[in-house]
Amino acid sequence: MVTTPELERLGRRVAEAAAERPDWLGLGQVSLGPIMVALVPDQATFQAWTRGRLPTWGAGMALPRSGVIVVRADGGDALVTLRHEMAHLALHRRIQVRVPLWFDEGYAVLAAQEYGRLAALRLNVAVAAGRVPTLPALDAALRGSEGDATSAYALAASAVAELARRHPSREIGPLLERLERGAPFDSAVLAMTGLSVDRFADTWHLATRRRYNWGIWFAAGGVWVVLALFLGAGAAWRRQLDVPRREALNVGWELPPPDDELITTEQISPAPLDRPDLHH
Repeated sequence: MVTTPELERLGRRVAEAAAERPDWLGLGQVSLGPIMVALVPDQATFQAWTRGRLPTWGAGMALPRSGVIVVRADGGDALVTLRHEMAHLALHRRIQVRVPLWFDEGYAVLAAQEYGRLAALRLNVAVAAGRVPTLPALDAALRGSEGDATSAYALAASAVAELARRHPSREIGPLLERLERGAPFDSAVLAMTGLSVDRFADTWHLATRRRYNWGIWFAAGGVWVVLALFLGAGAAWRRQLDVPRREALNVGWELPPPDDELITTEQISPAPLDRPDLHH
């Protein structure tokens, strides 16, 4: 474990989590071998460790060959980031064939149980409108801007989950077993689902549009977004209507001469209670 003195307390928690050996999704127990975790304080240090190869918004990095994981302390929940990066290591310890970036990241999201990313899809206007990217475009979005990547990670996870649903067992394990035996990714997908990768992409598009449509968007909280926008627009419209009325109220008012003195509460002396002329 490598970190700074300021992060020592969080570093201990991260080190304890890194020592755990969970069952990984579809893989079971995986020996990660010796790994080194670096907990860095900020974006600048993270970019130095990654040599600028990852977007500036990145919160973690895993190097499967060397067993190095880098986690940003200021990049959200460090323990969640650690699980995500450890999932990458587990996947690549077992599978040596090349897999698409969307599958790599989607698996890590599911294996790390980052269900908050999937929940975010329910409030994504672009997805609700049916604008789901192609799988190659999804790869690009995963390394694009932070806004694009937020949806891309969730969509990648939904694509991996859809692969599992296409098998009678509804599990991703059968696909991982084929990949572990050395089958090319496209061949493994075809053998597991009966669909080519291109055909699977079409079915995933259709399933995603059905699962995250406008009805789901409204039910998941989109109605409150619309209501807030409606109330904001209504308030602005009302203020605009009140402008002539406020101008009319100003007609006839005269300002006091500039040399008038203002009377404050402190300048008013209370009448003495023992004055004879105040007793009746």
